[in-house]
Amino acid sequence: MLSQAFDSGRRISGHIMTLFLFTKSDVLTTLLPVTLFALATAPHPHATRIPDTIVWIWIHLLKFDISNQIQDPEEDKRNKPDRPLPAGRITAQNAADVRWLLVPVCLIFSAMYGRHTLTSSACFEALSIWYNEFGGCKYGLSKNLLTAFGYACLEAGATIVAGSSLCIDSISARAVAFSCAVFVTTLHAQDFKDEEGDRFTGRRTLVTLFPTFARMSMVIGVPLWSFCLSRLWNVDFLCSVAFIAYGTVVGGRFMIYRTASADKQSCRLYSVSDI
Repeated sequence: MLSQAFDSGRRISGHIMTLFLFTKSDVLTTLLPVTLFALATAPHPHATRIPDTIVWIWIHLLKFDISNQIQDPEEDKRNKPDRPLPAGRITAQNAADVRWLLVPVCLIFSAMYGRHTLTSSACFEALSIWYNEFGGCKYGLSKNLLTAFGYACLEAGATIVAGSSLCIDSISARAVAFSCAVFVTTLHAQDFKDEEGDRFTGRRTLVTLFPTFARMSMVIGVPLWSFCLSRLWNVDFLCSVAFIAYGTVVGGRFMIYRTASADKQSCRLYSVSDI
C-alpha cells in the first residue's frame, strides 16, 4: 500500500516536472518580468493576488510553449535536448492533448476575473495559433509583432488579476502600450540565442537575415528606449541615469559578446531591462 502511494507520488511529481520543463526557459524571460510588471502597474494590487497572477501567467505560458515545441521537435533535439519532447518524457500526441485541454482551462480561469481578462486570454490564444499553427514565427516581422501583442495580452490580463479592478486604468494601459512598442522594436534580442537552430530550420528572422544590423539595433534601441521611458514616467535623475546605463550595457553586450552562451545571458539581462 505504501509502495503504491510512493509510486503514485513519483509519477505525479514526474508529470509536474514535465510541465515545468516546457516553460523552464521562459521563467526568467517571461514569467518573472510579466509578474513584476503586473504588480507594478495594477490599480490597487493585492498581495493575496500574487499566487493567482503567477498561476494565470504560467498556464497561458505553458499552453503557448507546448504549442510551440510540438511544431518542430527535431530542432530541439539539436539545441535543447532537455525539453520534454526530445528527452522522451511525453509524446507529441499527448503534449498536443494537454495543449488543447489547457484552452478551456485558461478561458474559465480568466472568466473568474471579468470579461476583460477573458478577452486577453482569448486574444492570446488567437495569437498563439497564428504564431505556431499558422507559421507566424517563421518570419521576422510577423514574429516580432505577434510576440509583442502576445506579451501585451499577458500583461493586460495579469495586471487585472493582480489588482482589485475588473479592468486596467489609463496608466496601466499606457504601460502596456509602451511595453508593446518596446517589444516590437527590440524583441529580436531573444532570437540571437536561437540563431543556429533558426538557420537550420530555415526560419527567416531579423537575426538570420541581417545579423549585423540586428545587433546594431540593440546597441541603439535599448538605451534609446531607456531614455524615452525615463522621461515619459518622470523618473528622478539618479534612477534615470542607472536605468539608461543598464540599457546601454545590455545593448552593448549584443554587439561585443557574440557566442551562444553570451547571447543567452544578454537575453536574460534584456528581459530584466523590460520590466
